[in-house]
Amino acid sequence: VEGSRSKMAAPTLVLIFSGKRKTGKDFITDSIRDRLGADNCAILRLAAPIKEQYAKEHGLDLEQLMGTSEYKERYRLQMIRWGEEQRERDPGFFCRQVVKDVTSPVWIVSDLRRRSDLEWFESHFTAVTQTVRVEASMETRRLRGWSFTPGVDDGPSECGLDAGVRWDWTLRNEGGAGELEGQLQPLLTLARSRLAP
Repeated sequence: VEGSRSKMAAPTLVLIFSGKRKTGKDFITDSIRDRLGADNCAILRLAAPIKEQYAKEHGLDLEQLMGTSEYKERYRLQMIRWGEEQRERDPGFFCRQVVKDVTSPVWIVSDLRRRSDLEWFESHFTAVTQTVRVEASMETRRLRGWSFTPGVDDGPSECGLDAGVRWDWTLRNEGGAGELEGQLQPLLTLARSRLAP
């Protein structure tokens, strides 16, 4: 990656996760990282540099923006619009920010929402990138606290990857631990195969 290669180690695997709000992306990606170990696996949250920069420019509480509070929801739509404006100026800006100091061999991008971000990772890490779509029914998502928010749930940040992407993996996360475990095993086997012996 231009200008930042010297600070980061080249990944042996980049797992890019996408899914709608409350499908359980964080639960799944945290579980994978916990099993591989923090030295072997880093979770990269594209929302982190967006929220950091947005909080700085708008005088907001970063810690609350990073959480799951009503505070974040209050600013979500404005933050989405602001992030889109930044991407229009420089499509790879947030991607470069999130990878710049990563040294773990396995990278998990836990919150892919934009086609431009997908294209950036695929173009910079072509041979090692795998895409993962996490799905859950609306009822399951509601049970996890989701409710439809106009301008968010029908906008590009939630719907931009619903069509036109060939996912390497699709995980159904309806809450059954055994069912999810069966789906995770092949992904974990792949990740372990990319770690140094």
